[in-house]
Amino acid sequence: MQTINTDKAPAAVGPYSHASIVNGMVYTSGQIPLNLEGNIVSDDVEAQTKQVFENLKAVLEAAGSDLDHVVKVLVFLSDMEHFQKVNDVYGTYFTSHKPARSAVEVARLPKDVKIEIEVIAEVKDV
Repeated sequence: MQTINTDKAPAAVGPYSHASIVNGMVYTSGQIPLNLEGNIVSDDVEAQTKQVFENLKAVLEAAGSDLDHVVKVLVFLSDMEHFQKVNDVYGTYFTSHKPARSAVEVARLPKDVKIEIEVIAEVKDV
């Protein structure tokens, strides 16, 4: 197992790494909408979703992967009423490639953000 951390994504808010690589697969930790300074980017769910994807892109790049190699996405929402707005932003990151996905509403997310996303991806050129 290889542990991945990058300074191109916000530091973990607990005792965990950005991702782990096992048998050619990248398993990211959940990313929330923090910028590199550790601040929540906005209260707007669309802006939060964009920041989460930018954080995921940085983590995947550090792990030798990218969004085109994502096989599964897990979306955690503070309110299912945000689903359509999140889905609209999500669709701009996955245009031709459509990985498997789950989306669930949870009681609460770290720092009271509106969204958290984790992904499972293949390492490129394995």
